[in-house]
Amino acid sequence: MKKLLIVMLMLMVMSAAVFAGGESEKSDGLPQIGVAIYKFDDTFMSYVRNAITNNAKGKATINMVDSQNAQPTQNDQVDQFITKKMKSIAINPVDRTAAGAIISKAKAANVPVVFFNREPFPNDMKSWDKVYYVGAKAEESGTMQGQIAADWWKANKPAGTVLRYIMLKGEPGHQDAELRTEYSIKAVQDAGIKVQLLAVDTAMWDRPKAVEKMDAFWARFGNQIDMVFCNNDDMALGVIESLRKVGFFTGGKYLPVVGVDATAPALQALAEGTLLGTVLNDAKNQGKATYDLAYALATGADPANAGWKLTDGKYVWVPYQKVTKDNYKQFQ
Repeated sequence: MKKLLIVMLMLMVMSAAVFAGGESEKSDGLPQIGVAIYKFDDTFMSYVRNAITNNAKGKATINMVDSQNAQPTQNDQVDQFITKKMKSIAINPVDRTAAGAIISKAKAANVPVVFFNREPFPNDMKSWDKVYYVGAKAEESGTMQGQIAADWWKANKPAGTVLRYIMLKGEPGHQDAELRTEYSIKAVQDAGIKVQLLAVDTAMWDRPKAVEKMDAFWARFGNQIDMVFCNNDDMALGVIESLRKVGFFTGGKYLPVVGVDATAPALQALAEGTLLGTVLNDAKNQGKATYDLAYALATGADPANAGWKLTDGKYVWVPYQKVTKDNYKQFQ
């Protein structure tokens, strides 16, 4: 009896592991679309994932997999999508430099590709006419983040005061991390504010890592820190968690922190008055646009007629929006 149970359990595990970490449905004759997410436990990507799944209901079968932040794993998943004859695939790359190899595989099998949220290099995008990208312009989010910071600084500090700041970046080399970092500070300087960088480090988009980094920054710089810029909300929330431990956000003790994404926890932090501001990275519409393009490609329709403006025939840009304590309720 024990042996039988063991065999049955092994069969169940093998069946579940066909797409490791994946979510899928029975096809029911619907077009099958393979979707690979760089990692499922990224807060923002969980919203994009849900939007793709919700828009596909009754129209297509989504075979969604967790690449577990490992490009070799994602490469294997792309191979499986092609072997299983997906009609199209949508890829949130672990490493944007791997897009060229993914495109080569897909092109050889004539499986159209929609990349999303992590933009491949222009030469890779031009390498085949069945490659598309859905995302947002990272420099726009950085500019808006900097404008939120500048508005607060001007309203609360004497003219000419130097803003001393900490920068917490996302993944090194990721275009969102690099451009948000550059353009946020550029916007502050364009507003006529002098700045001084105290320290910059990466927390890899991760809240626990941000707590650890901010603990170290506070121990080193203490009250020299005037503001903290974070490339995403998860890191901003980690910074706030760290600052709480040294008495901030009670009794009038405040240190402005800005993020990007406008996630539900970030909106809650805005309501509580702990987060200065964030920028809506529209997960709902990024997910919808990704699905709409992938579905059009899977069914042989023209992506230009999928309901989204295509820039250069390949790109769908979903705009950002500033989110502060004055307007956060409309995004809840």
